[in-house]
Amino acid sequence: MNLLATRIDLDAIAHNTRLLKDLVGDVLLMAVVKADAYGHGAARVAQVMAEHGADRFGVATLQEAISLREAGITKPILAWIWSPQEDVAEALALNIRLGVPSLAHAQALVDAAVPARVSVKVDTGLHRSGVDEADWEQVFTLLRDAEHLTVTGVFSHLACADEPDNPMNDEQAQALERAITLARSLGLEVPENHLCNSPGTLTRPDLHHELVRVGLAMYGLTPIPGVDPGLKPALSWISRILVVKPVRAGESTSYNHTWTADEDGWLAVVPAGYADGVPRAWQGQLQVGIGGKLYPQVGRVCMDQIVVSLGQNEFGVQAGDEAVLFGEGGMSATELAEATGTINYEIICRPTGRTVREYEGGIDL
Repeated sequence: MNLLATRIDLDAIAHNTRLLKDLVGDVLLMAVVKADAYGHGAARVAQVMAEHGADRFGVATLQEAISLREAGITKPILAWIWSPQEDVAEALALNIRLGVPSLAHAQALVDAAVPARVSVKVDTGLHRSGVDEADWEQVFTLLRDAEHLTVTGVFSHLACADEPDNPMNDEQAQALERAITLARSLGLEVPENHLCNSPGTLTRPDLHHELVRVGLAMYGLTPIPGVDPGLKPALSWISRILVVKPVRAGESTSYNHTWTADEDGWLAVVPAGYADGVPRAWQGQLQVGIGGKLYPQVGRVCMDQIVVSLGQNEFGVQAGDEAVLFGEGGMSATELAEATGTINYEIICRPTGRTVREYEGGIDL
């Protein structure tokens, strides 16, 4: 029995993959599995996604891409965060495709003189990474003239896709169209272009191009409240109650006694703390699911433990019972995000430290 675990439902991953592939139809579905698949374990969930409709995989770093290959993923993989000073030989030998976000990156690939399939990331208004419009022609020409390089497409990233009516979405779409038109006028075919992330995929089918890049929705969460085609959240963060003990009115708990009982009752101790990814800032915002009921976390979040108020403990909570930090049987990741002033993307990446992964369902791996 694990005292602290993320429980990942592979049947939910399979469901979400099929649903999203059906939603986009003939458009290629790139499953984004960066950051260890948003905390779900890339090696495991990518295999399920590949079996149920994912056409491509997207990651941030070269090591993430290499790890996917080592896990047996044979479908095309695109990695878009790497340094021009980085040794790309191993990744290219594994047929990993690279994003090109600057002139320096393009030059590094030309100088490497190693066959590679690349996709140019252009800045269309996010002003993060991406080739600036003033450099588009130079980068396209440089890559075109390198016989060992094949440019598979042009891509960018929406800044405001979770606000479907934001005019910036259309401005970025127009900028990407300019980049594609320029690339083709210079002799590049660029057959796989992409702009849409999860919110763009769900709300802007007119911007799907040949490929969509879906992250959060693959894991069953929606990036836009009220926009949900039937996704199933795949991850729950589960602990176990170590101790149930009485507390009297006027007594306090945890460091600095920041919470005091206003009546006699019961407390439960749960072995999860900030060393495991439960921020101290969650104090008083987290409600822990026990037996299908929600109970408030009280007092300071410690390095290794939190305390939960059971009130009168009318439902007989006892040591050994499951305690759901978020997920099925507790607050949803979205509810916890709203309560703590963040987004559900961050919540599902929170479990760390001594948390172990447990998988349920899915294909026989």
